[in-house]
Amino acid sequence: MGELAIKGNHGIILENRKKLSVSGVTDVVGFDEETVVLNTELGNLTVKGNCLKVNSFAVETGSLTVEGNIAALVYTESRQKHGIKSRLFR
Repeated sequence: MGELAIKGNHGIILENRKKLSVSGVTDVVGFDEETVVLNTELGNLTVKGNCLKVNSFAVETGSLTVEGNIAALVYTESRQKHGIKSRLFR
């Protein structure tokens, strides 16, 4: 228990902390100059930094690029994966 079922591919390429390429993105939840929040195949991903700009997002392929001063990448589990069964059988 506690393991994520892998549905598809997900990858990250970070170049010089200035350009981030992400694959396996299913949705862009929100973004501003300091935070970009994404849903990925393996959970939610929050990108933190400053002067952040989403350059491209291809819904068909799930690829996204972000440019700016990237300070942190933080994963959290998607809340939609936790139904009543997962709460009962922990």
